[in-house]
Amino acid sequence: MSGQADDDLVASKTEGYKVGEKKTVEEYAKLDQNDESLNRWKASLGIATGAPLAVEPGDTRRCVILALALEVEGRSDIVIDLTTPGSLEKLKSKPFTIKESAKFRMKATFRVQHDVLSGLKYLQVVKRRGIRVGKDEEMLGSYPPNTADKPSYEKKFSQDEAPSGMLARGHYEAVSKFIDDDEVTHLNFEWSFDITKDWK
Repeated sequence: MSGQADDDLVASKTEGYKVGEKKTVEEYAKLDQNDESLNRWKASLGIATGAPLAVEPGDTRRCVILALALEVEGRSDIVIDLTTPGSLEKLKSKPFTIKESAKFRMKATFRVQHDVLSGLKYLQVVKRRGIRVGKDEEMLGSYPPNTADKPSYEKKFSQDEAPSGMLARGHYEAVSKFIDDDEVTHLNFEWSFDITKDWK
């Protein structure tokens, strides 16, 4: 990936915002235990509720992106199971087809393990013939580790509309990544799509 692509995939900064002090799940659970409203808030986040999810020994990742999906109105979802070997390579070599003017959205399924994940974001840069034609940033939120009762999270992104017209049709390449407030990259991948006049 070129230096320009690296520069394009930098999350925006909110002036004056500072990431809060890091706490473990246990520290959050013990925080102000006698405060009933805080206990309800912690329960709504899944802190101190449910049995911890088993994690593979040696797996230190805090966020594991399990699947990506493309939802298009009136069509079946196109789901990429990222737990399947070679799935990331297929994203670039086998483009999605999107009909011009179609309304669509991306969806991510992921698992959080070990500690609270703060400020997960999705960044995406789209290029056509090497020229940047779009950049998106979507805040996905903060999440406690998954439990046996809730083994994964699913987040739908904002709806988008494919461009239309003869000049908009063609092949596009994208670079995307999931990053958090600590600037840890959880997944970085390339993919492509074709805008066509009709569904293929």
